[in-house]
Amino acid sequence: MSVSHVTTHILDTMVGAPATGVSVVLEAQNDEAWSQVATGFTDADGRVKDLGPERLDSGTYRLRFDTGAYFAGISQDTFFPEVSLTFSVNSEQAHYHVPLLLSPFAYSTYRGS
Repeated sequence: MSVSHVTTHILDTMVGAPATGVSVVLEAQNDEAWSQVATGFTDADGRVKDLGPERLDSGTYRLRFDTGAYFAGISQDTFFPEVSLTFSVNSEQAHYHVPLLLSPFAYSTYRGS
């Protein structure tokens, strides 16, 4: 199985476990508009490995995480109903891994490996 050019995973830092079943949308910026490239859901390990094609063109992309539905599903209030992460892709680089560390009232991210 091939891996997407962009992958992600979510760790729910409130419980110290992967966030499963979170809807994730990958979008590309075209001029001023955004277009959907792919969608997926985090698996039992909190990962989305097949989010879009093996190669993306260079440009600006974003990941949108439906954190509101996730927290509602575990009966937890949240300040962030959606997390949107915008980043640049260079088509010549092999892989982009964009993790999300999530809690009901804070989040952080970084470029992973």
